[in-house]
Amino acid sequence: MNLHTVLLARFKAALVAIGAPEDAPAPLAKSTRPEFGEYQFNGAMALAKMLKQKPRDIAEKIVAAVDLQGIADKLEIAGPGFINVHLNAAFMAKQLESAQQDPRLGIEQETAKTIVVDYSSPNLAKEMHVGHLRSTIIGDAVAKTLEFMGHNVIRQNHMGDWGTQFGMLLAHLNDKLAADEVAETALADLEDFYREAKVRFDNEEGFADRAREYVVKLQSGDGKCLTLWQQFIDVSITHSEEVYEKLNVSLTRDDIMGESAYNADLQNTLDELKAKNIAVEDQGAQVVFIEELADKEGNPAVYIVQKSGGGFLYSSTDQAAIRYRCGKLGADRTLIFTDARQALHFKQTEIVARKAGFINEQQTYEHCPFGMMLGQDGKPFKTRSGGTVKLADLLDEAVERAQTLMAKRESDLSEQERQEIAQKVGISAVKYADLSKNRTTDYIFNWDTMLSFEGNTAPYLQYAYTRVQSILRNAGVTAQSLSGSISLVAPQERTLAIKLLQMIESINQVTSEATPHVLCTYLYELASHFMSFYEACPILKEGVSEFDKQSRLRLAALTASTLKTGLELLGIDTMEKM
Repeated sequence: MNLHTVLLARFKAALVAIGAPEDAPAPLAKSTRPEFGEYQFNGAMALAKMLKQKPRDIAEKIVAAVDLQGIADKLEIAGPGFINVHLNAAFMAKQLESAQQDPRLGIEQETAKTIVVDYSSPNLAKEMHVGHLRSTIIGDAVAKTLEFMGHNVIRQNHMGDWGTQFGMLLAHLNDKLAADEVAETALADLEDFYREAKVRFDNEEGFADRAREYVVKLQSGDGKCLTLWQQFIDVSITHSEEVYEKLNVSLTRDDIMGESAYNADLQNTLDELKAKNIAVEDQGAQVVFIEELADKEGNPAVYIVQKSGGGFLYSSTDQAAIRYRCGKLGADRTLIFTDARQALHFKQTEIVARKAGFINEQQTYEHCPFGMMLGQDGKPFKTRSGGTVKLADLLDEAVERAQTLMAKRESDLSEQERQEIAQKVGISAVKYADLSKNRTTDYIFNWDTMLSFEGNTAPYLQYAYTRVQSILRNAGVTAQSLSGSISLVAPQERTLAIKLLQMIESINQVTSEATPHVLCTYLYELASHFMSFYEACPILKEGVSEFDKQSRLRLAALTASTLKTGLELLGIDTMEKM
């Protein structure tokens, strides 16, 4: 059950009953302090001007009209017209009992939509670096959460596997293979390979001309060149797959729709834009002038879809991608995760696509920009020598640091168990540190903070989960075997209960706004409330009644299930021991 939805529907019905318009504002928020109940309805304040009555008088009418029998114990009017909702403990307990026995925690799926999620999108000419981290893990968390809510999610990894730089790379690879090197060996380090090719392109006589010839051959479909290109792409994709496996994200080869996938449709896309007089010739190029984004002098924004020499650009590929996703795949929503610097490009892209009818009125096209990962100096994250940090190297360092951390903690774990836990803790710490920050802001990367067992971190949440598992083991029970009634008497029991029932609200925000940090905040607050509950409400201590023991065990078990479900949606591993 979605408490917020149920309460909102009841209050909206009450507003209609007292003569308010059907579209009257109905603001319902979670209370910030327990003495004010669990929710607060502020509709009376918004209606005061519309109905020309005092807010408090309207609040009294709403309280009289709203039907919350069996759901709320008390409604009280506070201040000028706020309505505080105090939920019924027996009602909450019943919802919790049902959720504790349900693998989905009582969360119902939504009406399924087809949703394309475009994320990760590395450039296959180089290895993945830290700049790909945010797109990959934020996009994956949103995709998993949408699937959990019942949607048909189509992942699209728009890899950079085409373009002029491939001429240079293929010429260099061809020479390596001619010298009897194996492609996998030659491409073992893509950064070194790229650097070698670039040096040759800049300095070696004749190499640049050969590289340009390879571009022409590649784009014209030359068989030998395509075979060489495919070898390069296969090895490069393997590099990406290794990173995806380390990161515990759900992208596979089947999800790849690189730039090359749209080659055959680029001319068709351009022809359609020209036929509708959306693209026009200007200085030999095909251009769309976007009046909606004109500058202060009234000059329209310029969006080039074909260069004067006949070459296509990112804009051309993105228009073809929209035609494919909205047309062939029938996407109701398209979500694209890139850094914020590309915001203008995607705004222009949507305007052009809508003019062309590639996106219809019912379909949404949502660019989900994110901020940058910064070093301690507040500048883009780099190596000490100022180079780009490979993502694989960053993840390896995270595991090494977690191993050092685990070695300092007392435990009865075997060496193999310690290694496995360090792997999960290290990777999860990096992911969670990123996911827990607002997607749209920059954040400073800090090893000590992210690996801490205190505060809003992955290790803290993973430890909270293992603590509950330890309690269940010591009690000699499993979550599935628990069946006693839940009782909410102590304030800490009630606080934990309402937080458990509010998970769906954070999930809905993740799916509607693509903001995983909201779910992170929820899980951190849940774990914190559990710790307070555990300290104030003994479970296995001598003297605790069997009824209280069973009730609290069920609350603990539901907390663990909720933490595990939430962390899985974020791509964070949990462990039974730590």
